[in-house]
Amino acid sequence: MKPQILVVEDEDALSTLLQYNLEKEGYGVTLASDGEEALMLAEENTPDLVLIDWMLPKVSGIEVCRRLRSRQETANVPMIMLTARGEESDRIRGLDTGADDYVVKPFSMTELFARIRAVLRRIRPGLAEDVVKAGDIMVDRGAHRVKRGDHDIHLGPTEFRLLDYLMQHPGRVFSREQLLDAVWGADVYVEARTVDVHVGRLRKALNRHSEHDPIRTVRSAGYAFDFEAV
Repeated sequence: MKPQILVVEDEDALSTLLQYNLEKEGYGVTLASDGEEALMLAEENTPDLVLIDWMLPKVSGIEVCRRLRSRQETANVPMIMLTARGEESDRIRGLDTGADDYVVKPFSMTELFARIRAVLRRIRPGLAEDVVKAGDIMVDRGAHRVKRGDHDIHLGPTEFRLLDYLMQHPGRVFSREQLLDAVWGADVYVEARTVDVHVGRLRKALNRHSEHDPIRTVRSAGYAFDFEAV
């Protein structure tokens, strides 16, 4: 059964765009145009995830999050907040109120889908998509398989986890230390330069047919997976 997403957005154009793209990705979508309608719909049929705008008519997105968290039936429903308010204090307030993630407008659909998958995987792993795609690269976690175009890509377990993690956060730059904690584990001691070795192996495997390199090196900062460039 496909995950059901409640989209709470009062801008008709964005609401329609979200519905079209989410349904294309295989999600079921219910739309609400204000906070009161969102609360009513969530009470009638508990969604698997709520995608909610901060600024809403009647009841604000922050208040909707607070009320959903206070209800037993919806207390554990994952919520991602969409907002034009990008200040740190606003992000902290949104997360403290109950949102699981925070996406600042304008955003790309690819980034949003990655955030949705990451939240579902963390909070409701049974609903998470086992196949992740970006451009011509496909990672199948269930089969532990990677393809680029028509070619199978053979990766070691560390390179597989590294690619999977980077693809979960497209465009975001991670330092070597952050990648070590996420991929190797915080309790494992290896030198930071080890990341460079494994990134080199991953690049060699992904780009063996002279394809464009999707992994971007950011000098003095780390690495990022650039989905736009794939």
